[in-house]
Amino acid sequence: MSRLQQTDGLTEEQTELIKLVREFVEEQIIPVAMELEHKDEYPQAIVDGMKEMGIFGLMIPEEYGGLGESLLTYALCVEEIARGWMSVSGIINTHFIVAYMILQHGTDEQKQRYLPKMATGEIRGAFSMSEPGCGSDVSAIKTKAVRTGEGEDAGWSITGQKMWLTNGGSANLVAVLVKSDTGANSVYRNMTTFLIDKESGFGETAQGVTVPGKIEKMGYKGVDTTELILDGHRTTDAQILGGEPGKGFYQMMDGVEVGRVNVAARGCGVARRAFELGVSYAQQRETFGKKIVDHQAVLFRLADMAVKVEAAHEMMVKAARKKDSGQRNDLEAGMAKYLASEYCSQVVEDSFRIHGGYGYSKEYEIERLYREAPMLLIGEGTADIQRMIIGRRLVEDYKLKG
Repeated sequence: MSRLQQTDGLTEEQTELIKLVREFVEEQIIPVAMELEHKDEYPQAIVDGMKEMGIFGLMIPEEYGGLGESLLTYALCVEEIARGWMSVSGIINTHFIVAYMILQHGTDEQKQRYLPKMATGEIRGAFSMSEPGCGSDVSAIKTKAVRTGEGEDAGWSITGQKMWLTNGGSANLVAVLVKSDTGANSVYRNMTTFLIDKESGFGETAQGVTVPGKIEKMGYKGVDTTELILDGHRTTDAQILGGEPGKGFYQMMDGVEVGRVNVAARGCGVARRAFELGVSYAQQRETFGKKIVDHQAVLFRLADMAVKVEAAHEMMVKAARKKDSGQRNDLEAGMAKYLASEYCSQVVEDSFRIHGGYGYSKEYEIERLYREAPMLLIGEGTADIQRMIIGRRLVEDYKLKG
C-alpha cells in the first residue's frame, strides 16, 4: 500500500481510487514522462487515459456525470500524478478550478450546460487573471468589458491581453476576470468573470479571441502555457459567471483557494518523487569503498528530505479537509502552498546533490524535477504573497482586544 493510501481517515473508496491512480502513474506516465518532457510534447495518450478513468470529473457531482469526490481525494490524486510528471497535474488543475467556480457560483443554466461535458473532458477549462503588466496585483488588470447595445441587443465587448494561461491552447472554455464599471466604490467590486467559449488550438479561436501560441518555458513542459488576446470579443449577460456583474474577483479568489491546494499537492508529489530517486540512488552509488547511503552526511540529508515531504503532505491534507468542511481555508491553503513549494524546492535540490554529476545529466529524472520545482514557487501566488496572506489572517485571528 502506498504512503498516500495510508493518509488518515480515508474511506475504502478513496483508498481504492488512489491505488488506481498510482497504478496509472506507474504504467502510463513515468515510463514516458522524460521523453515527452524533453520534446515538449503534449501527452495526448495520457490525457485520453485520464478521461477514461473519469479524472476530469473527479470533483463534479454525480448529478452532472462526475464522480462527486472531495477536494481531499482530488488533492491526493494530484499528488500521485505530479509524482509521475508535474505537467500532467497542471492539465487538470485549471480545468477543476473552472468546474469548481461554475459549481459554486454559476447559474443553473451554466451548470447544466458545462458541467456534464466537463466531467467527460469534452469541455476543458482554463482560467485567466494575470496580465503582462501585473501578476499578483489583481487590482491592476486592464482588460475591460464595456456594455453595448440596449434591450434585446444588449451585451458586452471585451478587449485586453491576458497572460500565463495554463491549457490556454487545449482548453475550449476560459473563465476570464475583467474590469467592468458597475459603479461600485471598490475596484474589486468592479470586476466580473466571463465564461468564454472557444475552439481548442492556436490563432483566432473565436470571434475576437486569439491564442498566439505556446510560451517557451524552462520547465513545466508538455502542458501549453499561453497568452490570450481579446479584441472586441462580443458576449452577453448569459456568459457572466453567476449572471451578475461585479462578483468576479471574489469568485476567482474562491477558485484560487482550490488551486493553491492543488499546487501544494503538486509540490508534495514532486518532492516525494525526488526523495524516492535520492534514496534509491544513494543505495546504488559507491564512494570510498561503501554505498553513499552509509555516509552520515547523506543519511542526514535523506532524513531531512523525508521529514519535509511528510510535513508538507500533512499541511496539504489539512487545507483540503478545511475546504471540504465548507469553512474558509485561505490561511490553511496559503500555508500549505507556501510550505509545500518551498520544501519541494529544497528536497529536489538535496536529491540533485545526492546524484552528484549525474544529476546534471538529462539521462536522469532528477534533472527534469530540478527545472520543474521553481514553477511551484510562483504559481497561484508567489511565496511572498502567501506570507502576506498568512500574516494578515493571523493578525485577524490574534487581534488584541481593547
